[in-house]
Amino acid sequence: MVLVGLNLRPALSSLAPLLTRIQQDTGLSPLAIGALTTLPVLCLGLFAPLAPWLAKRLGPEQTLAAALLLLAGGLLLRGAPLPVLLFTGTLLVGAAIGVAGTLLPALVKRELPTGADLMTGVYTMALCLGGALGAGLSIPLADLLGGWHAGLASWSVLAAVALVAWLALMPRRRVGVAVPGAAGSTRELLGQPLAWQVMLLMGSQSSLAYIVFGWLPTLLVARGYGEAEAGWMMGASVMVQLISALGVPWLARFGRDQRPALLLVLGCVAAGLWLLLLGPVDWRWAGVVLLGLGQGGSFSLALTLIVLRTGNSRLAGKLSGLAQGGGYTLAALGPLGVGVMLQFDVGLPVVTLVLLLVTAAAAGFAWLAGRNRRLEIDEHGQLVTRR
Repeated sequence: MVLVGLNLRPALSSLAPLLTRIQQDTGLSPLAIGALTTLPVLCLGLFAPLAPWLAKRLGPEQTLAAALLLLAGGLLLRGAPLPVLLFTGTLLVGAAIGVAGTLLPALVKRELPTGADLMTGVYTMALCLGGALGAGLSIPLADLLGGWHAGLASWSVLAAVALVAWLALMPRRRVGVAVPGAAGSTRELLGQPLAWQVMLLMGSQSSLAYIVFGWLPTLLVARGYGEAEAGWMMGASVMVQLISALGVPWLARFGRDQRPALLLVLGCVAAGLWLLLLGPVDWRWAGVVLLGLGQGGSFSLALTLIVLRTGNSRLAGKLSGLAQGGGYTLAALGPLGVGVMLQFDVGLPVVTLVLLLVTAAAAGFAWLAGRNRRLEIDEHGQLVTRR
């Protein structure tokens, strides 16, 4: 699970530092580049709801193996010289990550029911490490391998390693054990306000995360930083996420209400964005640290809520599909919106204001989703929300 988590972000974070080179080499417009950063996030949302359906028919373990195979193929295809193949490979990568990322919370809930929140923090930490490696090594790999094509394709090796390890070490269960559809249908889930609150929190905080993955280096270059420095600043910020990705869920488990922890980390996100984009240059590394602590904690808590707000692994799988499917579909608007603003030469102050407004919206959803509630199946077989 940790190796799988390590592969769910380099495909996204490795693209951002190379956007300037890709644009110069392919002649794509800022709007087209924005679509390129939006496509994988949109695919996360569109394909995440398929994960429970595939897991029911193939088994969650085999479905995850197929997703890793698709991820490796998409990464290889993305390194092809034709822009159409760059977009096609990016679509396949997004689909693979959408399915794999949705299955992990349900597998964690099933395999480690008593320590699911801590295990969620562990694989989220691996996920953040992968994102940091993708951001920090993107430019060096492109320089070492002779261009951005080979640099992007080289990440398929990591996916292949994870696939081999998963096939060798994955738990062996019968098809249909993890996420059957008998209890708690998606229609019932949509009738529960708690499910919507978790989904909207996932979407709003993920929108900020994918704006950072897709556009932060470009925004930092527009601020006046060098290309390599901007890439390392983003990589350092993602690396800092390792601390809060593991630590915040551990701290949050001491209380039954996760609202204080959620508001704290979202406040760090807001402060970090302001320092990096508008604040004093001397405070840029403080901004890097605050942004990393905030985003690592908010993403880890959002995933942890999927586990904490459900009574069993079946409901966790259903809620994971809904929260990540709907959430990532909403999140895709973030990178696209930044691309549109840059297309029309909107200045950094306006971009920063929009990002802070999204953070404020995430805080509002966190206030609702962070309350001590749980989705359960009652004695009559109906899905209910209990305190």
